Amino acid sequence: MPFIIVLILASCSDDDDTVMEPMATCDDGLMNGDETGVDCGGSCTPCEVMGMDPDFSGTFSQVDFMGRPGINTVLSVDGATKDAHNVAIPSEMTATFQAPFEARLEQYHDVYALKLGLDPNDVNYENNILGLDATTLTTVLSADVLQVAPDLPTTYFDPGTDFDNDGRILVPDGDEVALTGRKLSDDIIDVSLILLFGGAEGDRFSGQDLDMDGISDLPRLTSDGVGLTATITTTFPYVSDPE
Repeated sequence: MPFIIVLILASCSDDDDTVMEPMATCDDGLMNGDETGVDCGGSCTPCEVMGMDPDFSGTFSQVDFMGRPGINTVLSVDGATKDAHNVAIPSEMTATFQAPFEARLEQYHDVYALKLGLDPNDVNYENNILGLDATTLTTVLSADVLQVAPDLPTTYFDPGTDFDNDGRILVPDGDEVALTGRKLSDDIIDVSLILLFGGAEGDRFSGQDLDMDGISDLPRLTSDGVGLTATITTTFPYVSDPE
């Protein structure tokens, strides 16, 4: 006699669609709950007990200041000078490095003059958009620290400032705001190059095509060609994770 097997399928429906979050624990590899570190702090074992605090024991060596990134890369005559600048005491930087930096700046202009088929004596540093001559500029830049002006906007250079409404921006007339600090969004490499090679209008060597043949006749020295790619946020650490 054949057997008949009857399958009865039953389904249950739960009207409660709430997703239960896993309970925070002290060994889940996550910083959750009231933890102040990963699986430590708060109601878990203190982070210092678990050895999570940074270890500052031992001997540390200074490798860079980075107050003005790229300055000693551009103006150092060799790697040894750059390395020495990176570990120098700020108060001693100007006396040690200003003169070599100025000589390097003038040397660049001589090289570009020869490339252009011109007399090096006719192509020299030109006072920049801030009206600074070569000695004053390299004096400022040789000290790898950022000045702060508490009574002015914080910026490395704001070319859009025109306090006296005379319509002049990239012409030194006393109302520019520059070198009063640094915003995260400031392109300080481009600003530094403009101050070094841009002349009075900020665009002296900007890859101009003088004879309109589609080929640059002047070197492009006022930008590194790299724009800001990070997303600036309003909370620490302010710069978003790289994509």
